[in-house]
Amino acid sequence: MHLAAAILCVALVLPLAAAAAGKATAPAAPPNVTAAMVKGGCKAFAALIASTPDAASTYASAAGGGMTVFCPSDDAVAAFAPRYKNLTADGKASLLLFHAVPVYYSPGSLKSNNGVMNTLATDGAAKNYNFTLQNEGNVVTIKTGASGGVARVKATVLDADPVAVYAVDRVVQPVELFKPAPSPTSAPAPAPAADAPKAGKGAHARHRATPVVADAPGPDADDAPPADQKKGSQKNAAAGGAPRSRWFAAALAAVAVASTLA
Repeated sequence: MHLAAAILCVALVLPLAAAAAGKATAPAAPPNVTAAMVKGGCKAFAALIASTPDAASTYASAAGGGMTVFCPSDDAVAAFAPRYKNLTADGKASLLLFHAVPVYYSPGSLKSNNGVMNTLATDGAAKNYNFTLQNEGNVVTIKTGASGGVARVKATVLDADPVAVYAVDRVVQPVELFKPAPSPTSAPAPAPAADAPKAGKGAHARHRATPVVADAPGPDADDAPPADQKKGSQKNAAAGGAPRSRWFAAALAAVAVASTLA
């Protein structure tokens, strides 16, 4: 009787234990990435993924193994829409996959990582469709070689290991699809300094001020002969004139006497 009861209890317990063990070991379903994007302000980007079969299937399969997504905000997608329409179907799929990396990064680990990262668009045999993650203080940025600028992480949309989703302020543009950013032009080299001109020659001599020559002064009081020299001159003139006067008087007297004798 006791043996039968024990056997019955074992028969009832074993199925229940097996069911409990199965539930414990069953992996949890990955979070719905696109649904999280819609709630986090990336509705337009989620709609693009859903409308692209290749991108949608890749996102779904990558979520189970670990994934970090950088979803552009609705405003960023709206601003980028004209350029997105010009891409081919393969280009659109590659652009969407370019916004996710096949590794889970929590907010803390994201801020401690710097360097080049592969994306879901990266071909396993080629080093393409990569971007550079950089931390500048508390700001996490994503840079590429394209001219689309730098994307900045603005908020955490979802952090549920093995999936994290972060909102960024612009569409990240791969250089494989868009023109490279122009390289910064270097400043022109300064012109060599000219040799210093020698004294009296060259530019310095040409710019030397021409000396101004004053007009020659006319005679003034300083150039006149001294007073005593003037007096001497006058005396000499008087002395030279007196003998001439006496000689003339004598000649007249002689003429008068001759007239009387005649």
